[in-house]
Amino acid sequence: MPSVFREYGLPVVLFGASVVTTTADGARFMQNFIAGLPPVARDADLWPWGWLWRHPYLFSSGFAFSFTLLGILLIHEFGHYFACRAHRLKTTLPWVLPAPTLCGTVGAVIRIRSRIPTRDALMDVGIYGPLAGYIASLAAVAVGFMLSVAAPVNAPSAIIRFGGEPFTLRLVHALLARWNPAIPSFDQSAPHPVLVAGWIGLFITSLNLIPGGQLDGGHILYALSPRLHKIFTRGLPLALFLAGAVYWVGWFLWGAFLLLPALRHPQVPSGAELTRGRVALGIIGLVLLLLTFTPTPFSSSSLIDFLR
Repeated sequence: MPSVFREYGLPVVLFGASVVTTTADGARFMQNFIAGLPPVARDADLWPWGWLWRHPYLFSSGFAFSFTLLGILLIHEFGHYFACRAHRLKTTLPWVLPAPTLCGTVGAVIRIRSRIPTRDALMDVGIYGPLAGYIASLAAVAVGFMLSVAAPVNAPSAIIRFGGEPFTLRLVHALLARWNPAIPSFDQSAPHPVLVAGWIGLFITSLNLIPGGQLDGGHILYALSPRLHKIFTRGLPLALFLAGAVYWVGWFLWGAFLLLPALRHPQVPSGAELTRGRVALGIIGLVLLLLTFTPTPFSSSSLIDFLR
């Protein structure tokens, strides 16, 4: 039986640490935004602790970013959590994982301790996390666009530049521009930290919806067709390695991740066919992937670019 600390204390400790790490990065993003700079304008922006040590009073300026991003992550994971509870599956509370990354975290997870009994249950568990996270990210992107300003004409180049825009960004901007034409597009804006958090939320949603292994997309595909899941899981690493060479080196990591034995999907009893409603949820999952995915999340970051 899990200890009280592991059940309740550890999620709180990890969340508290994640508040610190994401707020530190958010403070740097906010100060760059105020100065008319890109979110990551210099090497020091990747590790803001020395800067914060000298300017501790600026720490609280990172709350807009951290609360937005952590809210998106928690809403995503609680989508999974409540789907599990609805099917009487034992699961942990969400664990938000702090890390020395661009945003201060590598995301959040829950651990399901029960065997998933049916493909209907698997579909619910797989889809409700990214669906909830997408809606939260959508709201953050809309608010972030309204808070952003046009990039200065003489703005310095960023050392890390956001690449291709997922369709959701273009769609939200097009809708907002009908109300206020002055709102700059993503590639022409000095993005507010809330918009950066929304972009990261969309990116995390797309990563989770990759249709293989035990990712959310893997759960959804397995619920639709265990046979297709096996085919995709075997072929995806090669596709991701190729994408790493051409588009973004990070795809190498995800390709290797899907090769791990622990990522093999556990058997779920075939039983009855999915209900029509669950098939529709699977189609929604595919649509969400198309709305959030971009092969080049960061510009000029493929293996070919680094070898030039």
